[in-house]
Amino acid sequence: MSAQPMKLPGPDHPITIDPSSSRVVVTAGGRVIADSRRALTLKEASYPVVQYIPREDVNLSLVERTDHHSYCPYKGEASYFSILPGGERSKNAIWTYEDPYGAVEEIAGYFAFYPDRVDSIEVLPA
Repeated sequence: MSAQPMKLPGPDHPITIDPSSSRVVVTAGGRVIADSRRALTLKEASYPVVQYIPREDVNLSLVERTDHHSYCPYKGEASYFSILPGGERSKNAIWTYEDPYGAVEEIAGYFAFYPDRVDSIEVLPA
């Protein structure tokens, strides 16, 4: 089995991670899935900004780990969770890097949500 390539963020592919000064609330299936005042805001190259929420601020009784995985050469291997109240639409709606590469180690264990697989991701005043 060949090793996955690893790349470092740089001028051609910048990644910044900053503590959010906002409250982030995620809903799916009419339920609050996550509510955090401790989110991290990740900006990567030209991709949309992603809010990463600490695992402790996610209602784990409403999510279920799946066997799906993906790979990012800048962050490492991502594991996925489905949101139970969200139904089929929310399958693999959450990703997390449990052991990310060193350049983005701050997101270890944080959860991120696909906006099109949840009802809303609200970024509110803290």
